[in-house]
Amino acid sequence: MSKRMLVLENGKFYIGEGFGSPETRIAEIVFDTAMVGYQEILSDAANCSKIVVMSYPLIGNYGMTDDDYESKGIYTAGMVVREYNDLPSNFRFTKTLSEVMRDNNAAGISGVDTREIVGVIRDEGSMLAMITDAERDPEECVKELKSYKLPAKPVAAVSTKNIWFSRTRNPAFNIAVVDCGVKLSLIRKLNAAGCNVFVVPYDASYEEIMKYKPDGMVISEGPGDPAEAEEVVSLVKKALGKLPIMGAGLGMQTIALAYGAEVRKMRHGHRGANYPVRATESGNVEITSQNHGYAVVPDSLAATGLKVTHVNIIDGDVEGVEDKKAKVVCAEYGPNDAIGSEENGYLFDRFIEYLRAGGKKNAKENRY
Repeated sequence: MSKRMLVLENGKFYIGEGFGSPETRIAEIVFDTAMVGYQEILSDAANCSKIVVMSYPLIGNYGMTDDDYESKGIYTAGMVVREYNDLPSNFRFTKTLSEVMRDNNAAGISGVDTREIVGVIRDEGSMLAMITDAERDPEECVKELKSYKLPAKPVAAVSTKNIWFSRTRNPAFNIAVVDCGVKLSLIRKLNAAGCNVFVVPYDASYEEIMKYKPDGMVISEGPGDPAEAEEVVSLVKKALGKLPIMGAGLGMQTIALAYGAEVRKMRHGHRGANYPVRATESGNVEITSQNHGYAVVPDSLAATGLKVTHVNIIDGDVEGVEDKKAKVVCAEYGPNDAIGSEENGYLFDRFIEYLRAGGKKNAKENRY
């Protein structure tokens, strides 16, 4: 492995060993505290234009398997790890992490002090970073970082360009999923619950979606600033009160904007597999997997009709909102990413309740 360098916008730099793509990559650097799941993190479209620092020290040890990807593409720009293992021990693996990253132009660096780097991001907030050749002048790299602008509208980069379908046997519901960077595990969970799913581009019109006679709508997770996904915000405004709606991650944020609430960029975001979230009514706690860098401003919800249902125990941020009258339910974490007193997590179960309460006609009437 060749020597590589990680350069932060604040001037700090670290020398380590390279893996993945040998190309120079510039992106926003963030950290993830999950102990496992690096394949899901790498393939999560919400990490588009991100360099992810893995706080768990050993990465790559179980390789990459064909069945565990969260999207149909790899959009993460790079990974920073303490120790990289290129000899996986897993009977299911088909490629190494480095091979997949090289094939998808994602740069990696290992052998650096990830504890220090996580501390820098935690204290100073997310910033731009570069993974490049170790021979380069760090000061010149910093100048390049300070003049670099991240690509606008990352949702457009990760969203499907055409409608696609994921069907199941004996469907009970037809569900439209607006692809802002949807996880494939969400599609599988909807199928398992008896939902035929059709996935539409982020800029699909309300009229186009309604041609398929959906019983409900899901606004998926995704990357970037929700204010840049104005097409999704407009779609939600048209659909409110006409269909049950579920939003996760960026989906929750765009729904909040549609209601007139405000969204702010977080200092370093919530990225990890063990965020404790409390339900405001029952007091029950769920341990959730999250990946978002924006949050709804609590005070902006007062006159919107959205009620806070879940809060983050660590920092008090809003993690879930609901409008029972319009049958809208949202959370900053996916329905498949919560472990608590309910088998499927609050978000998914409540959405299914709203679908059942909608007076569903026989699903066979709505074949597509």
